[in-house]
Amino acid sequence: MSLEDAARAWLAWLSALTLGQIWAALCNPPDKLWKTALFLAAFAWSVPEYWGRFRKWHRGRKRVKYVWPAPKEASPTWHGEVITNPDLFAHKRNPALLPPHASSEFEYITCYDPSSGEHIETRRLPTVEDIARQVARADAAQPKWARTTFAQRASVLRSIKAWILRDMESIVAVACRDTGKTCVDAMFGEVLTTLAKIDWLVKNAEKVLKPERRALSLLLAHKVSEVHYEPLGTVLACVSWNYSFHNALSPILAALMAGDAIVVKCSEQVAWSSDWFIGGVKACLRACGHNADIVQLAVCLPAVAQTLTTNPTIKHVTFIGSEPVGRKVAAAAASNLAGTTIELGGKDPAFILPSADLKFFASLWMRGAFQSAGQNCIGVELFLVPRSRQQEFIDLLLPRVKALRVGVDVGSLISHAPIGRLEKIIQAAQDGGARVLAGGEQYIHPDQPQGAYFAPTLIADVTLDMEIAREELFAPVMTVVPYDDVDEALAKLRGSRFGLGGSVYGAKRKECMHVAKALQCGMVSLNDFGVFYLNQDMPFGGVKASGYGRFAGPEGLRGLCYPKAVIEDRLFSLVRTSIPAPVDFPLPPGDKPWVFLKGLVFFAYGRGMARVKGLFDVVRMAVA
Repeated sequence: MSLEDAARAWLAWLSALTLGQIWAALCNPPDKLWKTALFLAAFAWSVPEYWGRFRKWHRGRKRVKYVWPAPKEASPTWHGEVITNPDLFAHKRNPALLPPHASSEFEYITCYDPSSGEHIETRRLPTVEDIARQVARADAAQPKWARTTFAQRASVLRSIKAWILRDMESIVAVACRDTGKTCVDAMFGEVLTTLAKIDWLVKNAEKVLKPERRALSLLLAHKVSEVHYEPLGTVLACVSWNYSFHNALSPILAALMAGDAIVVKCSEQVAWSSDWFIGGVKACLRACGHNADIVQLAVCLPAVAQTLTTNPTIKHVTFIGSEPVGRKVAAAAASNLAGTTIELGGKDPAFILPSADLKFFASLWMRGAFQSAGQNCIGVELFLVPRSRQQEFIDLLLPRVKALRVGVDVGSLISHAPIGRLEKIIQAAQDGGARVLAGGEQYIHPDQPQGAYFAPTLIADVTLDMEIAREELFAPVMTVVPYDDVDEALAKLRGSRFGLGGSVYGAKRKECMHVAKALQCGMVSLNDFGVFYLNQDMPFGGVKASGYGRFAGPEGLRGLCYPKAVIEDRLFSLVRTSIPAPVDFPLPPGDKPWVFLKGLVFFAYGRGMARVKGLFDVVRMAVA
C-alpha cells in the first residue's frame, strides 16, 4: 500500500464517525475541540472523494433499455422455400431466389437454414469501396469513443447484457436458424459464454487496463515508472460461423472496453444472423448516446476480405478459422505491421488414464464430442483410452451414441460441403483396421431431407497415424484411440500439428498433472471439458498449427491496446534529474569523467566495499 493509499484509508476511518460522535465531541470542554476540528477536516476532505467514487460506480451500473425486434424468420412457425442442394450460391442456379431489382453489378449470397434447406434471404455483398467506407467510418468515430470513461463503457455492456437476458429466446432462435444447431447447444455456446465475457469485462477491464506501476533501480529512485495501456484505434475481427452470436460479440465487447473501434468480418455462412446480432449492439450504442459507427459488420467473399486485412487503418487482426486461411490473414496483416491473434483448428484429446471412472465421466464425454454437432474448436476429437478398458468404454458409450436423435439432440452441419470429405476419411480409417460402430455417413432426415445432417458416429481401434486422428473433423464423430503405455501415447500426441486444448481424466491428481504438463497445447482441463473458456479470466489460444496469441483474460484485453511507458519525477519539479559536472558537455579534461562513471557503476551495482568506494569516487569527482 502506498503512502497516499494509507492516508486515504486512515481518513476514511475518521470520516466514518457518526454525526452523534461528532456532536458529542462538540460538547466536550474547550481543550478537546482540536479533536473535533480534526474529525471535521477529515470528514470534509474525504466526502468529495467518496462521493465521486459513488457517482462513478453508479454510472457504471446504469442500464439503458432498448428494443431490437426479432426477425420473422426466427419464429418457430416460419417456413421458407426449401432449396434443393442448398449452398451460398443457390441463387445462381435459381434466379427466383434473388431479391427484386437485383443487379448484375454486385455479388450476392444465399442465406438458408442448413437444418432444413429453407431460404432465408439472398443479400447483396458490399464492394471494395463499401468496405473501405465502413473502415473509415469506424476510424472516424474511434477517438471520441476512446475518451469515454470505463463507467460509460461498462454501462453499454450492462445494457447489452440486459438485452440478452430479456430477448434470450430470440437470440437463440436466430442462432439456430442460421447454423442448424439445437437450442440447448445455442444456450451452452452462445448465451452462457457471452454473459460470462460481459461480467468479466465489467468487473475487471478497468483494473487490467489502468496504469501499472513498475519497479525502479537505485539510480532512478527519484522517479515513478508506469505502463499505460492505450487503445490501438480500429481493429478487425475475422470470426468463424460455428458460434455466430458469441464469435461476433466477444471481440466487439473486448474492443469497446479497450476503447477501440472494431470491424467484424463474419463468415458468409452466418451473414443473416450476424447482421441481426451486431444490429442489436449498434442499437444499444445509439440508445446509450454513442456513435454506432464504432462497430461495423463486413460480409464479403475472400477477394474483398483481403482489402480489409491489408487496410493500413486496421491496427490489429483477430482471426478465428482454418489454418490455410489463417496463414494468409497473418501474411496480409504483416504487410502493414498490424498485430495478429490467430486461433485455428484443433484436434483436442481427452486423455483417459487407467484410474478414470468411466461411468462418472460418460455424460461429459458425450457433450465434449457432440456439442454443436462436433463443430466446436475445443470439442473432443480424440478419446485416448487404455487398451484394457476400450471395450468397457465402448459398451458404456455406444448405446448412448445410437440413442442420439438427429435434429433434436444433435443439430445439422453448417452445410453439405464437409459430408463427402468426412465419409472419405472414415472409410479410409475403416480400411486401415478401425471399426465403425455407429454412424459414419450422411443422415437423410425424414422430415427435412435437404438438411445437412451427419449421423452421430463412434469409431474404435483408431491409430494416431491415421488421417482421421491427424485432421480436424469438426463433426459429430467420437474417435477412440486405444493405447498401451501413457508416456508412449504422450510422445505420439506431441507429434500432432495441432495444440489448442485438451483434457485429462483420472483418480490421482499427480498422474493427471503429469499428462497435463506433457501435452503441448494452450489449455488443459483436469477431469472436466472446456471449462477454461467459461472462465473468461483465462487466456484462450493454442500453439503450433492451432495458432498464436491469446484472446480473453487480461492477455487478450491488453492485446487490443499498446503499452506506453511513462516515467516522471517522484517529487515533480522539486527533485529533478541533472547532468553531473564530471560528465557534462564539453567534458572536463583528464580522467574525471571515467572515474566518476566507474564509481557510479560500482555504487549502483557493486557489493560491499566496492560499493562504498564507488560512492566515494562519485562524491569526490562531483565536488572536485
